Amino acid sequence: MENQVLTPHVYWAQRHRELYLRVELSDVQNPAISITENVLHFKAQGHGAKGDNVYEFHLEFLDPVKPEEEERLNKLRIESQGSPETLTSLKKGYLFMYNLVQFLGFSWIFVNMTVRFFILGKESFYDTFHTLADMMYFCQMLSVVETINAAIGVIKSPVIPCLIQLLGRNFILFIIFGTMEEMQNKAVVFFVFYTWSAVEIFRYPFYMLSCIDMDWKVLTWLRYTVWIPLYPLGCLAEAVSVIQSIPVFNETGRFSFTLPYPVKIKVRFSFFLQIYLIILFLGLYINFRHLYKQRRRRYGQKKKKVH
Repeated sequence: MENQVLTPHVYWAQRHRELYLRVELSDVQNPAISITENVLHFKAQGHGAKGDNVYEFHLEFLDPVKPEEEERLNKLRIESQGSPETLTSLKKGYLFMYNLVQFLGFSWIFVNMTVRFFILGKESFYDTFHTLADMMYFCQMLSVVETINAAIGVIKSPVIPCLIQLLGRNFILFIIFGTMEEMQNKAVVFFVFYTWSAVEIFRYPFYMLSCIDMDWKVLTWLRYTVWIPLYPLGCLAEAVSVIQSIPVFNETGRFSFTLPYPVKIKVRFSFFLQIYLIILFLGLYINFRHLYKQRRRRYGQKKKKVH
């Protein structure tokens, strides 16, 4: 067994004047490739079907290889199972599926709210949370993945804007709406959910098409434009929800606490909500500035040459 020669999987492809071989090994080290007469010799340390070992093979051609052809030996490419092309394909597939799931989730929310509004009118405002909260919880929890992708470099988006949107939305959803039943029946929930979903039904399909190198001009324009009115409106709706929740938190005393002796001062949660209102509009400025720069890079006017 010690003298057993391990042979890797080798794939053959050729054109009229070129020959390509793909050797299925990963983590290849010290490859030795040579040609003598009509035989190609290969030997390398790598990870193949039999684990991490030394693999080798000898491939005999029908005719001797011309001396000048030996210089073109670089046409033989050693491609591992984890080659850059494969990793890129996997990353694009993963991002496509993530964006597809988010698009379907937010589209369901948007269409559901629109249909219910046309059928029920203003009455649909007051039961939005009980009807759509589960799907919104799912989409917003899944959006954590987007921030992680930015942090580890899977996507090129800066981390700060992603993190601001993630924390801001989840604070409104899980703390303001999720923990206070008194807030769940208010009309402001409708406007918060509607502005969030209206932005995402254009953003996520744009990212989906980007994964497969497609550019639909109408969708691209919408992705870089609809946020201009919707982001301020969404921020305004979030601010209204925070303001409406302040007396509710004061009345119930939820999340309020008393500092230990000798201070013994009661700190109301509404104090932090007032601070959050300032942070909310600061976050709007940061994200608005980031999105504006993106749009300017995409549609910025080129300077005309002066003759």
